[in-house]
Amino acid sequence: MASFDEIVYEVDGDVATVTFDRPEALNAITPTMFDELNAAATAAAADDAVRFVVMTGAGRAFSAGVDLKALGERELVNSKVGDILDIPARRFTTALSSMGKVTIAKVNGFCFTGALELAMACDLIVVVDEAKLGDTHARFGLRPTWGLSQRLPALVGLSRARLLSLTARTFTGAEAAEWGLAAMAAPASELDAAVDALIEEMRPNSSESFVAYKDLYRSALDDGVTDGLAYEAATDYPISDTADRLADFR
Repeated sequence: MASFDEIVYEVDGDVATVTFDRPEALNAITPTMFDELNAAATAAAADDAVRFVVMTGAGRAFSAGVDLKALGERELVNSKVGDILDIPARRFTTALSSMGKVTIAKVNGFCFTGALELAMACDLIVVVDEAKLGDTHARFGLRPTWGLSQRLPALVGLSRARLLSLTARTFTGAEAAEWGLAAMAAPASELDAAVDALIEEMRPNSSESFVAYKDLYRSALDDGVTDGLAYEAATDYPISDTADRLADFR
């Protein structure tokens, strides 16, 4: 089993668990973490024994999103976090959405912005009722580059997606389930059991059917989403106050 510094990768029977493991920083995402996440995704995809991949966080957070301090003095061009994060992030979200395994985001606590983009790339989200989630790109003069602009409207509807993104408001895990962003919500004390029960419910079903459904649902969405993702990645916007809004993090 590979050893990592910023994540933990474990396999138990047919379940691989990927845990963001920077609890002292609310599991904020760094370039190193993405290197390790992509290595773990490659390992899970290649392991014939693995049928389910669960992604979660250590401590009280799923992930607070990008670690802005990890960017150092790097200039953010056109309000993007840059290829150092964007390229591995898109590789990882593509792996989550396309690998022939059922991918589950087990959102155990805070889940903001880039972390929300990663969770939405999974097949299913199971979240703690009282978890705090949000898309805070606009608060920092940023814009999504890892798929949120396409996946969030598909999950909650365009009107609510606009509301959440333009206000940068925080919402709960219970609300995420009510709106369709999450498949299920559970009290914190029952989250592990809820995910275990969900996997147990799926376990008797065909892995080849899982692969077919993933491809069919992808087709149902991607006629519009594929072009939208390419547009999101390729289009620049002049946002002049990014540096000022990030000053406290630099």
